[in-house]
Amino acid sequence: MLPESTVNRILELGLSRGAEFAEVFCEESDSSNVELLDRKIDSINNGNSFGVGVRLLLGDNAYYGYSSDASEEALLELTENLAHSLKEGRPGHLHYPEKKPVTDRHPVSIDPSSVPKTERLDLLRQIDAIAREHGDAVRQVRASISEKKRNVLICNSEGLWVEDSRQYSRLGISTIAEKDSGPQAAAESPGVLGGYEFFQGLDVKTLAGNTAASAIRMAEAGYIDGGMMPVVLGNGFGGVIFHEACGHPLETEAIRKNASPFTGKIGEAVAQPLLTAIDDGTMANRWGSLNVDDEGHPPQRTVLIENGILKSYLSDRIGAGQVGVARTGSARRESYKFAPVSRMRNTYIDRGPHSMEEMIASVDFGLYAKKMGGGSVDPATGEFNFAVQEGYAIRKGKIAEPVRGATLIGKGFEVLPLISMIGDDLELAAGMCGASSGWVPTTVGQPTIKIDRILVGGR
Repeated sequence: MLPESTVNRILELGLSRGAEFAEVFCEESDSSNVELLDRKIDSINNGNSFGVGVRLLLGDNAYYGYSSDASEEALLELTENLAHSLKEGRPGHLHYPEKKPVTDRHPVSIDPSSVPKTERLDLLRQIDAIAREHGDAVRQVRASISEKKRNVLICNSEGLWVEDSRQYSRLGISTIAEKDSGPQAAAESPGVLGGYEFFQGLDVKTLAGNTAASAIRMAEAGYIDGGMMPVVLGNGFGGVIFHEACGHPLETEAIRKNASPFTGKIGEAVAQPLLTAIDDGTMANRWGSLNVDDEGHPPQRTVLIENGILKSYLSDRIGAGQVGVARTGSARRESYKFAPVSRMRNTYIDRGPHSMEEMIASVDFGLYAKKMGGGSVDPATGEFNFAVQEGYAIRKGKIAEPVRGATLIGKGFEVLPLISMIGDDLELAAGMCGASSGWVPTTVGQPTIKIDRILVGGR
């Protein structure tokens, strides 16, 4: 992707100007998106990009720039401009990069480029037809296929030279149903780090049918009366609350800035003993997995909380050095236009000993949040506000009528100790996570869990 001589000259220049560490990140990506809206192909988009990022480190300070001009002259000028910001320092010692193979843990069985566009269009039309089989209450169906291939080269002044290829595939389904109470939407969006075989193996009848049925149920639902109450939170995408309210504050990007309620709490109890939480970048073909992170470091399975005790943070190079923890292979970036920072990969609450039936039976009155929607969180405080996409009242230990308009409000570090039951039905779900290094694919997940009390917002 870049000549070895050009990479070496960039690294030489960066260190000669006083940097302790220099890094080159080169990326070439191709993406495509096909979208159907109400039986018609709404858009077909294809794109590609190429660029190079250069990072210089001196002490706790990082200097980053990028260019879409990959000529040696332009990249040396970029490096020189970055070096103007460096203060006096002792230059690092340059170890010229040596190419090392990367083990591909996430093989592609069917190259997407070998599959005609017509097959994708047929799949989207099939999804639309399945959703509409649920009746006239279904007013709108949107379905999309998104694919992206990223080829990256990562080199640094410590002798690293790695090249990696990443193929992402994702399906999106959104259904809107309308009854007398107004429209309601439901969505599914599974994805993998893998090829076109993913789409061929999907149970689209169940996925499309679930979105239609859920939207119709919610369109017929009344509103819940808000207040403090127990909540049984569904598996899979229910894990988005842990991701947002607890996962981000466990990244060293927040810890090193003292912008997290978990700062300095390694070894302390932050949850009940039945709770274990994990971030694993090695899971085969999972949406948030990696062969190497965006600093070229191998990923790992990182236990964040074990039996209620805070065990680790998620770290990149800078965060690991400043916080004093080991690197976890969690450095990530959206593209060459961003410097890497510590980010989540596949983050989930692990299985527990309970059944969903036990949890429901333990609640006299509360909320069953079967599926979560979007929301917001302040990583510094852990305060969150999340909408419930599909919810039901719990009355006298049984799931009762569907309810709409519910939101869950709280602080992540306060909610963790209130998780008193954890199910054995772990599921994972694909999502996109935005932070200072852009949007990256991440997986969220959990079994069904019971929160003893949490503020539920109603109408």
